[in-house]
Amino acid sequence: MIRAWARGGAPAGAPRAAQVFVLVLPGVWVLAVVGWELCRPSSGQLLQLLAAAPAIACAGTGRRQCVLLGGVCALLALVPFGAVEPSAGLGTRAATCGAILAVICASYLTAGRRRRLLGELERSREVAGAAQRVLLRPLPSRIDGMTLAAGHLSASEGAVVGGDLYDVAGTRYGVRAVIGDVRGHGLEALGTVAAMLGSFREAVHDEPELGGVLRRLERAHQRHLRERVGTGQPAGPAAEEFVTLLLLEVDRDGAVTALNCGHPWPYPVGGPATASEAAPEAAAEAVPLSSAEPMPPLGLFPLPDELPTVGCGRLGLGEGLFLHTDGATDTRDAAGEFFPLARELRRADGRPGRSPAGLVEDVRQALLRHSRGRPTDDVALVVLCQDRPGVPAAPPGPAPAPFTPRVKRGSLR
Repeated sequence: MIRAWARGGAPAGAPRAAQVFVLVLPGVWVLAVVGWELCRPSSGQLLQLLAAAPAIACAGTGRRQCVLLGGVCALLALVPFGAVEPSAGLGTRAATCGAILAVICASYLTAGRRRRLLGELERSREVAGAAQRVLLRPLPSRIDGMTLAAGHLSASEGAVVGGDLYDVAGTRYGVRAVIGDVRGHGLEALGTVAAMLGSFREAVHDEPELGGVLRRLERAHQRHLRERVGTGQPAGPAAEEFVTLLLLEVDRDGAVTALNCGHPWPYPVGGPATASEAAPEAAAEAVPLSSAEPMPPLGLFPLPDELPTVGCGRLGLGEGLFLHTDGATDTRDAAGEFFPLARELRRADGRPGRSPAGLVEDVRQALLRHSRGRPTDDVALVVLCQDRPGVPAAPPGPAPAPFTPRVKRGSLR
């Protein structure tokens, strides 16, 4: 539940209610102890419980409240309540007062150390967050006439990035995008993610063909594996490490070309319904962009001499693509049911006033609800929407013909 709150699922009034509870709890404790002593005198023995009040105040609110409340408790410990037995004289009450003062001093010092540690933790989080944002940098809202939005969930507690990668770049060859999933998840996959993204950001501007970009990524992955083995890491896991990748290129006229290495195909969004009247049940779910057989994931086998580049039609004005990693479809709920991504995507895409950012957020929140805030795998979501004025909107009509793969020889450089 705490993890779900941290990811954005907490009720709106939860932080305020928790703050009020922490402020009120020490005072309630003191009133309860004093009230019990007045109703059922214990010769001052129960007043020893007052020592817990400054410790609670120090842990929940701060050192100033600890000192103030502790002073009040120390004075109350000296006050005789009810009938006092001869054995419970001033010495006993003074011992209780001394114990409370000792707790105040210990709590004060502990709170100071806690404050320093929290400051160091906050600075470490800022540094880690900056490093993670450089690795998996936030996408701009627009690139070369296309509207973008992205979201990410990491399976590692407190991490922003994990084993998923994505990026979008505007080049002279068109808008190019990559999304991938490294074998494994969490922080141990960051090295491969860094190698893939670094190579993509360099090659995407240099290679005129999409196949050349993929071959550059393959060489970067091989170098990364060799470096891992050279640093003394176990050769077994490194030799078996692979990456699923999807490369997309959107020309200025909206034509979409793709290279797929074992990755899920994206879903078209924002356009006319793709389900025919003969199959009305399919209208409840989104349909993948292509049914072409992808190549094996990067790293399992060498790339073929001829790369099967797939032509995926053309995006009209207002149409887009929803890219995702397999963590979105592999997420399970408490009953073991997989997340129905195609149905949730169709539902979110059909809402009035839909935007790429709103579409990503709707699917992200649905994922969190389905997994109860505890996804077991990294999840990456990216939406690219055609917003270039020169591209005409696709007229409504029947479902388009199935996409036919076209083979293009990739660069061997």
